[in-house]
Amino acid sequence: MNVFGEKWTFTSFGESHGAAIGGVLDGVPAGLHIDFDMIREELARRAGKGMVGASQRSQHEPDEVEWLSGVLDGVTLGTPISFIIRNKDARPEDYEWLKHHYRVGHADKVYELKYGIRDWRGGGRASARETAGRVVAGCIAKQELAAKGIHISAALVQVGAETDPAKFADTIAGYQKEGDSIGGIIECRINGLPAGTGEPIFNKLQAELAFAMMSINACKGFEYGTGFAGVTQPGSAINAISGGISGGIADGTEIVFRCIFKPTPSTPKAGVKGRHDACVATRAVPVVEAMTALAIIQFT
Repeated sequence: MNVFGEKWTFTSFGESHGAAIGGVLDGVPAGLHIDFDMIREELARRAGKGMVGASQRSQHEPDEVEWLSGVLDGVTLGTPISFIIRNKDARPEDYEWLKHHYRVGHADKVYELKYGIRDWRGGGRASARETAGRVVAGCIAKQELAAKGIHISAALVQVGAETDPAKFADTIAGYQKEGDSIGGIIECRINGLPAGTGEPIFNKLQAELAFAMMSINACKGFEYGTGFAGVTQPGSAINAISGGISGGIADGTEIVFRCIFKPTPSTPKAGVKGRHDACVATRAVPVVEAMTALAIIQFT
């Protein structure tokens, strides 16, 4: 499926090296004033402008949003909002060798097994380029949530084994110099979500958040509250740690969860050509925020 959500539905479309990527966001109420500057800033964060280890393409793509419908003079009309971001720095010729090869650690082979055909130009739909559309839609959701007193913020808290943010850039640069890559952990916090948000069985709040996070490229793990570390602790020591969610329902306190992102499998050291990130987690922070907003907006 290329559609996320039921109350606010976001449809993603486009390929990494096609003419454009984009989306359709339906269910947005009329009268919301869109902060276009915020969207531009979030897209710049996703692109990793000036970040160590960010891919060459991400540095050069302008990521200019063209609004096709649903917005007039910066205000939502209550009709479907559609937009595109043209791929101006696409270089499909860089990937012609993939016509007859599958990259290890990528979705090349399974896409072809599923559809009988695949877009070999940098992975097509499986490329992280697709997440730019999510950031645009998520920004609109974040603005609506902020008006209701609900705020979302995420940050990179670990790169490889390094937990000191002041050393992240040097750590990533070290792997990049070796032609390699490294993974990372992003922590996200939600404040202002009313107690009682969520459902006790199949639509548990943490389940919806995990569903949203695990749809992001390279995300390999989700934890909240005590998380995986809780397995080594006795119940008497961790019973009070909820992460803001109990029984699938928000308890009114700050919600905290973490996502684990794997290292980029395409690296010069692995003999893979192309323009790739040395640490995808650095650019995934605004994507995590965007998908969190799209998940939370379904409950409000």
